[in-house]
Amino acid sequence: MKGRISLFFLFLIPLLFSLASCVNISLSPEQKPLKEKLIEGRGRPKILLLDLDGVISFSEKKGGLGASSQPSPVAYFKEALVKAQADKDIAGVIIRINSPGGGVTASDVIYHEIMAFKKKKKVPVYAYIMDIGASGGYYVAQAADRIIASPTALTGSIGVIAMKFDIEGLMSKVGVREETYKSGAEKDFWSPFRPSTPQEKTMLQGIINNLFSRFINVVNENRQKNAKLTRQQLLQLADGRIFTADQALKDKLIDQEAYLDDSISGLKKSLGIKKARVVTYLRPSSFKSTIYSSARLAAEAAAGRDLFSIYTGSLWPEPGVSFMYMWNP
Repeated sequence: MKGRISLFFLFLIPLLFSLASCVNISLSPEQKPLKEKLIEGRGRPKILLLDLDGVISFSEKKGGLGASSQPSPVAYFKEALVKAQADKDIAGVIIRINSPGGGVTASDVIYHEIMAFKKKKKVPVYAYIMDIGASGGYYVAQAADRIIASPTALTGSIGVIAMKFDIEGLMSKVGVREETYKSGAEKDFWSPFRPSTPQEKTMLQGIINNLFSRFINVVNENRQKNAKLTRQQLLQLADGRIFTADQALKDKLIDQEAYLDDSISGLKKSLGIKKARVVTYLRPSSFKSTIYSSARLAAEAAAGRDLFSIYTGSLWPEPGVSFMYMWNP
C-alpha cells in the first residue's frame, strides 16, 4: 500500500509542476480602469469630485492578501484628469484634500497636472480642504481657482523638511563598523553612519532653501491673484506653522470657509447652472454612497504606516534622504 502511495506522488509532483508552468494564477486581482460613479444630483452638467487622500508620493498602496495594489496619488490624478478631459459634460472639478503633504516632486507633479488640465479643459477647479491640507497638500491646492476649507480644517505648514538618523553610536555599541570607499569627498553625502560635516549641513540647507523658494513662488502666484496677499506678507506666514480655517481665511491663505455641500452649490452658482450631477471616479467594486464617503483622515495617515515607510524604507539597506513638503509633528 505504501509503495502504491509513493508511486502516486511520484507521478503527481511532475504533473503539478507542468500545470504551474502553463497556468498563471495570481492572488491579486487585475487593476481595473477608473469608472464614473454618480453620487448625487441630476442634469447633464457634471461636477467631478476627486480625492487627494493621505501621504503624497509615487508609491503604490499595497493591498492585503487577495487585494490588488492601488496606484499612487500621482498616477491616480493623471488617470482621472485624462478621463475628465475627454468628458464634454464635466463643468467643474472639486479636489477634496485630506493630506499632510508628502514628497516634494510628487506634490509638484500633481500641481503641474492640474494646471495642465485647466489650460486644456477650461473649467473651474476648486480645492476643498476637508480635514488637513498641509504642506504638500496646500501646495497642490495652489493649482485651484478657489481654495475652500471646512470650518475645522487645518492648513498651511508652508516649508520643506528633510530627516536622517545618525546611527553611528548605535552601531558602535553593538560592535558594527561601517567602511565606505568613494570616488569623491561628498559621494556619501548625508550618510546615516556618521555625523554630518558643517559643509554637508550647508549644502543640504542650500537645497532646502531652493525647494522652499519654489514653494513660496507657487503660493505667491495663486494668493496674489486671488487674495492680494503680498510676497512679504506670505513670507511672514511661511515658517512651517499650521493654521485653523478661520486663521487661514483671515491671513488670506484660503478664499472661503464653508462645508462641502455649500462649496458644491457655490460652484454651480458660479457656473450659472441650477442642476448638476456630482460624480467621482472609482475602481470597479469600490463604493461611495455620499460626497463624504471614503474620506480617510489625513492625521491618521500622517502618524501611520505610510509616513513610517517613507522614512524607514530609504534608511536600510540603502541610506538616503527624502525632501518633503510635509507637516511632520
